Amino acid sequence: MPTPSTSAACPCGGASYASCCGPYIAGDALPPTAEALMRSRYTAFTLRDEAYLRATWHASTRPTDALFAEEEKVHWLGLEVKSALRLRQRKAESDYQAEEIHRDSVEFVARYKVNGRAHRLHEVSRFVREAQEGGGALRWFYLDGSFPE
Repeated sequence: MPTPSTSAACPCGGASYASCCGPYIAGDALPPTAEALMRSRYTAFTLRDEAYLRATWHASTRPTDALFAEEEKVHWLGLEVKSALRLRQRKAESDYQAEEIHRDSVEFVARYKVNGRAHRLHEVSRFVREAQEGGGALRWFYLDGSFPE
C-alpha cells in the first residue's frame, strides 16, 4: 500500500499523516510514548510496512516468520484507544549505576475486514522503553499483548 500523502488523515485517527505517524515510520523521530508507538504500529500495519514493525518489536519477542501473507488482503477500518497505563520500575544495572526501565500498556480495538468480512482485534499491548540493541537513545518497543474477552 502506498504511503499516505502528507495532508491525508493518518490511518490511526490523527489529523494528518505528516504530523502524526509519518515521522516515526520514516525514521525522522522516535515515538515519545507507548501510545504513540502503538498508533504508529497500527498505521504500519495498514501500510504493510514490515520493516518498521520489526524495528519496533522487542528482540525477545520479535517473530522470525513473515508478518504478511501476499494473498491476504486486509482492509483496516479504524483504531480506538481504550486506555494507556504506565508502569515504571527501577532495575539496578550494577552496584554503582541504576537504569530506569519504563513499561507501559495500551488497550485498543482495531477494526478491519478480510475478504469483506468484518473483524475486531481487542488487545492490551505491553511496551518497554530501553536502549536499542547496540546502545543509543531510549526508545519504546512492542513486547507482547493479551486479548481480553
